Amino acid sequence: MSPILEMRGITKTFPGVKALQDVTMTVARGEVHAICGENGAGKSTLMKVLSGVYPHGSYDGEIVFEDQPCQFRTIRDSEERGIVIIHQELALSPYLSIAENIFLGNERSKRGVISWTETNKQAADLLARVGLDEHPDTKIIDLGVGKQQLVEIAKALSKRVKLLILDEPTAALNDEDSAHLLDLIRHLREQGITSIIISHKLNEIAAIADTTTIIRDGRSIETLDMHGAEPVSEDRIIRGMVGRDLAHRFPAHTPSIGAEILRAENWTVHHPIDRSRTVVDGAALVVRAGEIVGLAGLMGAGRTELAMSIFGHSYGSNISGQLFLHGKPVTIRSVDVAIAHGIAYATEDRKHYGLNLIEDIKRNTSAAQLSRISRFGVVDAAKEITLADQYRREMKTKAESVDVPAGKLSGGNQQKVVLSKWLFAEPDVLILDEPTRGIDVGAKYEIYEIINRLADAGKAVLVISSELPELLGVCDRIYAMSQGRITGEIARAEATQEGLMRYMTMEKKA
Repeated sequence: MSPILEMRGITKTFPGVKALQDVTMTVARGEVHAICGENGAGKSTLMKVLSGVYPHGSYDGEIVFEDQPCQFRTIRDSEERGIVIIHQELALSPYLSIAENIFLGNERSKRGVISWTETNKQAADLLARVGLDEHPDTKIIDLGVGKQQLVEIAKALSKRVKLLILDEPTAALNDEDSAHLLDLIRHLREQGITSIIISHKLNEIAAIADTTTIIRDGRSIETLDMHGAEPVSEDRIIRGMVGRDLAHRFPAHTPSIGAEILRAENWTVHHPIDRSRTVVDGAALVVRAGEIVGLAGLMGAGRTELAMSIFGHSYGSNISGQLFLHGKPVTIRSVDVAIAHGIAYATEDRKHYGLNLIEDIKRNTSAAQLSRISRFGVVDAAKEITLADQYRREMKTKAESVDVPAGKLSGGNQQKVVLSKWLFAEPDVLILDEPTRGIDVGAKYEIYEIINRLADAGKAVLVISSELPELLGVCDRIYAMSQGRITGEIARAEATQEGLMRYMTMEKKA
């Protein structure tokens, strides 16, 4: 296949940081081309150069698209040539309809007046192309993330896309929505549309990509033919990403399990709006000092609702059951009381609920326990810097100083700041909800090492994860949930993916 895109010698520098250095990449017409690399390797920066987010003149190198040199100064310039990027953070207006979002800035009008008949007709045609069975008048806020992703692709198709760039398109999707999206990308390939996909999910790369370019430390390392004579394994991709073999994806750990710290009995949680709906049904679990306990379940099983309800009833108030800390019954009806009792919860959505992205590392680190660095209501700035910098070094957070805004960090380093915040609060119980979501394999290994250190320090750690290999590799015991109930408890030595899945799909008895 002839190349549709060539990027030659792309170098992009930010103050004090060379984000890209002499990156070269060729994408064939009509293929799915994956880009892999650790967080901070430069993948998204390269795509922002290509799409005009970083305009010509702000970088060195050359872009050739359809045999023509290109100098994109805005996103509109690249879109006019048929290059459309869909960012990881979806750019949809929640209170506008699907049709309005698809044609926003590209309205269907005649003599300056929008034709809503034509807008809705064309939107319906595009929704049919992406397999989304929704009325064009449906508001974005009423759609799940998976359907919103399809709206973004429909929007790209409305711009006569030739090259579609998807940045972590399945990061926030469940397995069913992810599979549907990958099928759509295959279908677009059959229609002659070229795609570039950035993803940390190596199993998805193996399933969808024709070629894979690996970027490490801002440099293009190699491009792999995924359909060559020798199949490309996940370990082969990882070796290129991190520059070394990861013989073991999970660090070795010998637990030292002590006394019970957290126990929940007959824990029942109702939906905060629809109180007739039970989202956690009579759950019982125990987590001991020095123990890492996993919580497995499919989307909607009630894992996050269980965690949030334990964490100061932060999921509604219609909750019943008993909670014990260190063997004593406690009543915890607010987040501040939960923190005071030594319970911490690292949310699965670190960007919206775990961090203040416009604040710096030190403010995020101290946010959950300002009393440690305050006197008479006044924050000791010097102490805040000292303690935040201590956690930055202990966590190996890649940042020049604690004055760097959290929003400027890679996903793995943002997660380290979230963990620093909760360690700063000195908890006894740490609940980690999808702690490695959207994080590359190298950074995942570092997070696993941190989790092990927390257990070794005597913390009770509860890990919620959608990745069964992760639970099997990290946890000492695993609970499985299905339809709001805990359906099984398995020791690590006896646990298998097949066994967990049986418990996770167990139907509720009438």
